[in-house]
Amino acid sequence: MNPRIKWKSEKAPSLPRLGLHNEVVGRIGSLIAQGSIKPGTVLPNEPTLGTEFGVSRTALREAIKVLASKGLVEVRRKTGTRVRPHAEWSMLDPEVLSWLFSGAGVPVGMSDLMEVRKVVEPAAARMAALRASSEDLAEIRSAYLGMERSTDNLVSAVESDLRFHLAVLEATHNVFMRPFGALIQAALRASFRLTNSNSDLYSKTLARHRAVLEAIESGNGDESEASMLAILKQTSKDIATQTRAAGSNIRSHKRSQNGSE
Repeated sequence: MNPRIKWKSEKAPSLPRLGLHNEVVGRIGSLIAQGSIKPGTVLPNEPTLGTEFGVSRTALREAIKVLASKGLVEVRRKTGTRVRPHAEWSMLDPEVLSWLFSGAGVPVGMSDLMEVRKVVEPAAARMAALRASSEDLAEIRSAYLGMERSTDNLVSAVESDLRFHLAVLEATHNVFMRPFGALIQAALRASFRLTNSNSDLYSKTLARHRAVLEAIESGNGDESEASMLAILKQTSKDIATQTRAAGSNIRSHKRSQNGSE
């Protein structure tokens, strides 16, 4: 077994007796998704993992079944449990997405995720402009007003922002749009950590969200699509800017440390 892998989360050194396999699923899933356990790796056997987590074989087997159903691992009688290639993961699964984008910094798949958002969400905004009911419009406006009220509250701001984008998806009245909600949620939470903690960037994105709201309310499909795309393009730029700034700060810190030694 790889001694560098910390199987149990430092935040939860002891597992509760209820939902044991869910705890194990989350921990192993996160380790795989964030690259601590690479594709092709064979996981330790059941007795070893059971000891690491302090769980029964039954709980462990249930956890492995869940991970296998999400495409992260495959179980073979003779070779054990092996981590599958990224291409075989269920990438729209809400839990897989949350594991991929829960770490610090910029997740590896963020650029791919932003590309998908630029395809899906502008089209959704256009559809919403043409199909939204009065209830849909009220929900989109309410979410936007929540964003306005949350300029000094990061947690509330991200929830209102997420509510806005999900409301636009719902307003399309297309059942196949709904699964993209999990994707958007993962992307928003990850990007928010990098961009909307900056008050200037948040003010800009607020104005762009208002433009989407007003275009949808007026039934202007072209303008709704263009305004939503503008939000996503600016988000991509903001992520790149904040990432470069963070990298520069890290390099400066390392140089100062080396200089003081």
